[in-house]
Amino acid sequence: MPGMARERVAELLDASAEPIASSVCRKLPKTELLVAVAGVGPLRFPVSDEQAAQLRGLGHRARFGRGEQTLTDPEVRDTWEIPKELVRVEWTESFAAVLDGMRQELGLPPHCKLTPELHSMLLYETGQFFVAHQDSEKDDAMVATLVVALPSAHTGGELVVEHQGQSRKYRGLKTSASLVAFYADCRHQVLPVTTGNRVTLTYNLLLAGDTQAAMAESPLVNKLATSLLAHFATPVVLPYSTRKGNPPTRLAYLLDHEYTARGLSWSRLKGADATRGALLRAAAEQADCEITLALAEIQETWGAYDPDEDEDEWYGEYEDEDPGDEGSGSADDRDYVLQDLIETSTTLAHWIGPETGRLEDIALDISDAEVASTTPTADMTPYTSEYEGYMGNYGNTLDRWYRRAALVIWPRGQGFASRAEASPGWALDELTAMARAGMNAQAREAARSLESFWHAAGRYPAQAELLGKALETARELDDAQLAVMLLRPFALERLAPGHGPAFAGLAAHYGGTWIDGLLHDWSEGWRPASYGLVQAPLEWLENLPRLCAALSVEGSPSTAAARRIVDLSWTMLAGQIGPALDGPLTSRQEAWLTTLGAPCSGIIAAAAQLGSTNVLDDAHNLARTAGHRAHALAMATLRAAGSHRAGFGELAISSAEQIRAALAQPQRAPGDWSIALPTGCACELCEVLGTFLRHPERRALDWPLAKDRRRHVHARIDDAELPVRHETRRQGRPYTLVLTKTEALFERESLARERHQVDLAWLTNEWKVST
Repeated sequence: MPGMARERVAELLDASAEPIASSVCRKLPKTELLVAVAGVGPLRFPVSDEQAAQLRGLGHRARFGRGEQTLTDPEVRDTWEIPKELVRVEWTESFAAVLDGMRQELGLPPHCKLTPELHSMLLYETGQFFVAHQDSEKDDAMVATLVVALPSAHTGGELVVEHQGQSRKYRGLKTSASLVAFYADCRHQVLPVTTGNRVTLTYNLLLAGDTQAAMAESPLVNKLATSLLAHFATPVVLPYSTRKGNPPTRLAYLLDHEYTARGLSWSRLKGADATRGALLRAAAEQADCEITLALAEIQETWGAYDPDEDEDEWYGEYEDEDPGDEGSGSADDRDYVLQDLIETSTTLAHWIGPETGRLEDIALDISDAEVASTTPTADMTPYTSEYEGYMGNYGNTLDRWYRRAALVIWPRGQGFASRAEASPGWALDELTAMARAGMNAQAREAARSLESFWHAAGRYPAQAELLGKALETARELDDAQLAVMLLRPFALERLAPGHGPAFAGLAAHYGGTWIDGLLHDWSEGWRPASYGLVQAPLEWLENLPRLCAALSVEGSPSTAAARRIVDLSWTMLAGQIGPALDGPLTSRQEAWLTTLGAPCSGIIAAAAQLGSTNVLDDAHNLARTAGHRAHALAMATLRAAGSHRAGFGELAISSAEQIRAALAQPQRAPGDWSIALPTGCACELCEVLGTFLRHPERRALDWPLAKDRRRHVHARIDDAELPVRHETRRQGRPYTLVLTKTEALFERESLARERHQVDLAWLTNEWKVST
């Protein structure tokens, strides 16, 4: 049945390696080491309270890393660090034997060697601790950490090491040194010291030698190769269907240990990962497949619940509670009970380039049908998790995020497509190189192999760079259909002035009709919305004059394309402006219109330099017909024009005329409290509200209303931002809605007149409109 082949791979690899420890412990007599600290002298074991106090005097609060930051927070790490340059450690020959024994227990091969590098000396006094954390790999060769607890009389302070859901607790000793080595990806913590002082040395364990030994002939290799061939030949059953799709194009086998980008290397695979890596490399070769190492980001969404949560809360029984207390957010996910696995997503973020052997950034989503693992991800420790409490239609879910290394395998014949899906930039470089080398037929054939997934290229990072490569490749292929296929995934706002020459070359090569079709495809993502077009297109529109200047070569197809871009841009922006001019002109709408000023200015400047009179006429007509409602947009457009003048003169004149007309209107009389209710609802409640608002003398209204009817009136006032205070007097039945007109009515009109006067003065000075 589908899926069995990849499951068989996981089963075979599970049987390939003996259980290997992720942490090991040894003890050495106190006579096997000498520790001397400048300013204290040789330490006497067990470490006395007197010497611990001297160490404290030399130390400083230990720091810890969080992302790119180095922080000090005693709530996270409460311990003293003694500068390591003050510390001298001498071991007897038995230390080397202990390290070699640890190497063996950690599953590292005999030809490898662990070299200790002193990282720090730490003092934990009574009550001090270090919460669960994971060490960063401080050297490319670092694979593990060694913690040496020096002999001392203390209780508590146990070192707890976790891996794959299992934990081991290690205690320090009074008369011997306790040595604990564990892989760097293991989460670990130091529990609070209850009495006495805990003194430790921590070492980075650097690996010398290659953990990947050549795999001798093994029946497992043959079985694995057979399973790989079956995996790539078996059609996948489509999700939520009984229909079969195409066979999978790759297999990602998840390793048991976590690796950082700097530590990802075939030669530094840990424990059973090394054995399984060697087996799969041999099997891939036998099955005529390629294989590489990658880093995967995995997200699992589980149905879950908090056992301490009252079930009645799920159904809104406590509707008056603060929504911020829903029980959502980050937490120790062990506090929750897992139910069903709802969804899993796996994304490859880095891999070792199959040809370069160097770490490469990639972005590749892997389907569940392409993933296998010996250890389920759920058995591992997530690096972060987030619980979403019950929210009515969704919730009671726990999201967990993991980082795992993976062995990624694909058939050699699909190598180009497999690499291209992970790294589109690499694929475009290869296609361009093939075409320029005269291998046009091969380049076109390779380009056709991308068609099934290339639609996702527009979601990859570094879009500007990727588009530049795609423009060059599209020209070199000399095939109109393939050129459209390569370019269609991108959005129009990705086109930058630097792309001008390549875009102009395409326009000249494939013609105006082809360019029009491409621009139409690129603008398909621009859908008018009431508010909040994504920021990228708005910022792009501000720089439209530069792009059009780069495309404008008189009489060339690229100049016609520039005009088409301006037309499409105006159509999109007008669709954003229109809804903001409907309904009451609230502060939110005015702020949105102000935001649209700079993009509008960019379009007008570009239209003027290209002679696109239809766009200029539409923009000016919109400003005239909308009148005062478009004032914020018009002023923001003029202020954003900068040094551009062509195309803006008529807008400046009409804006000045509208301001003068507004200032010529008589000011509101001191006792005139009349307010206009914006059109919209014509229900009986709104009729009463409108009558009250229009009354020039009446300031307050006591209005007994049921809850739902009060909500409607609240909404009409708030949506229009009317200068009316509305409060509920909770006496009697029904409660009474108390409406009061506020002084903001006069303050707003006064501020509006002042703003008009400032705007008119600015127009007169900057745009020389006549007074």
